[in-house]
Amino acid sequence: MRSTIRSPKDFWSGIMFLAISLATVLIAREYPMGTAGQMGPGFFPTMLGWVLGAIGMITLIGSLTTDGEALERFAWKDMVLILGAVLLFGFLVRGAGLVIAIPVLILVSACGSVKFRWLPSIGLAIGATVFCVLLFVKALGLPLPVVGPWLGA
Repeated sequence: MRSTIRSPKDFWSGIMFLAISLATVLIAREYPMGTAGQMGPGFFPTMLGWVLGAIGMITLIGSLTTDGEALERFAWKDMVLILGAVLLFGFLVRGAGLVIAIPVLILVSACGSVKFRWLPSIGLAIGATVFCVLLFVKALGLPLPVVGPWLGA
């Protein structure tokens, strides 16, 4: 007997969109909506939630009518590395500064890729660090430490 789900990858993508949509709309109910002319803080999240819900429904219906790819194994190691890199960035940015936090973010998250190579990753880390310091600290004047107090600055 054949399953009615012809594209498992699209099916679960649709479910994910619908779950995020539902959570967004439920959380946004706590904020005033306002009007289209004078939007309140709940207007954008609510509209975004409805758009995500529409995308989720289209994807879900498409998974029942169109053949697609099967699910692959879930990449736990990659997910942990990327999530860990973001958490490390948040932990390091105030204490160690941008010159440590950004390279750690890039190098740890890059390790989650099957195409990871040291030299391009180090080049990206250096370039992104210089770009972020110039943009966020120098041009925009955000109060982020370039070198943090943990390193004696």
